[in-house]
Amino acid sequence: MILKKIKAALLVIDLENGFVRSESSHVINTAAASLPACEQVIQLSRKKGLPVFFIKRIYRQNGSDVELTRWQAWINGGKAMTPASKGAISAEVPETVKPKPGDYTIIKPRWSAFFQTELDLILRRLGISTVVLIGTTTPNCIRTTAYDAIALDYEVVIVEDCCSSQTPEIQKANIDDLQRIGCMIIDSENYCHNLPQLPCQDWLKKIRADMNKNNNLPEPFEDLGEGGTGWIDRW
Repeated sequence: MILKKIKAALLVIDLENGFVRSESSHVINTAAASLPACEQVIQLSRKKGLPVFFIKRIYRQNGSDVELTRWQAWINGGKAMTPASKGAISAEVPETVKPKPGDYTIIKPRWSAFFQTELDLILRRLGISTVVLIGTTTPNCIRTTAYDAIALDYEVVIVEDCCSSQTPEIQKANIDDLQRIGCMIIDSENYCHNLPQLPCQDWLKKIRADMNKNNNLPEPFEDLGEGGTGWIDRW
C-alpha cells in the first residue's frame, strides 16, 4: 500500500441521533464514542478540499419505506428518523458533525449509500476514484457501501475508529473481513496526519496497463468451421 494524493470523497454514513443517542431503540452502542474522531476527520477533509457527503436515512411516517427486517423495531421504538423529526430518535445529525455549506446530502432508502441513490453519478462527475467511509454501523451500512463501491470500481478506505458496531467483537470481525476483500483500513490519526495523501492501490491503472500490454482480445475469436467465426463458451 502506498500513499498518494488522489481524488477522494468522504462519506459520512448514518450519523443521526436515531443511531447515536442512547435513548433511541436503534442506538449503536459505540457510535457516540466515535463522534470526536469523526468530527476531526470531517473538519480536516473539508479543509483539504475533499467533497464531504452526508449519507442519511429518513423514513416516511407511514413506514412505507422502512426495511422489512427493521419495521417492527421501528414501530416499537416510536417511528424514528421521520422527516423533520427532532430529539433523541430523530434524523438530526449530532451538533459536532453537522453538514456545512458545500457538503452534499444523500438520502438512502436501504443499507448501502449507493443503492437507488444519485451518489455514484455525483462521484463520477467529480472525478472521484476513492471513497473514504466513516459512520455507523460497520456490519450493515459501512459494509454494504464498501461492497457496492468496490463493485463500481472505487477504491475504499475505511477509518476504523470513526466507524462503530454494537460490540468490539462485531467491529473487529467486520473490519477484518473488509480488509480481506480489499478495503484499506486506517485510523483517524493516520488519516489526519497524511491528508491529502491517502492509501492507494491504483488497481484501475494496473488493470488497464495489463489489458493493453499485449493488446489482448477480451474474448477468443476463432474459426468455428463451415465459414463461421466467433466465440463460443466451450464449457
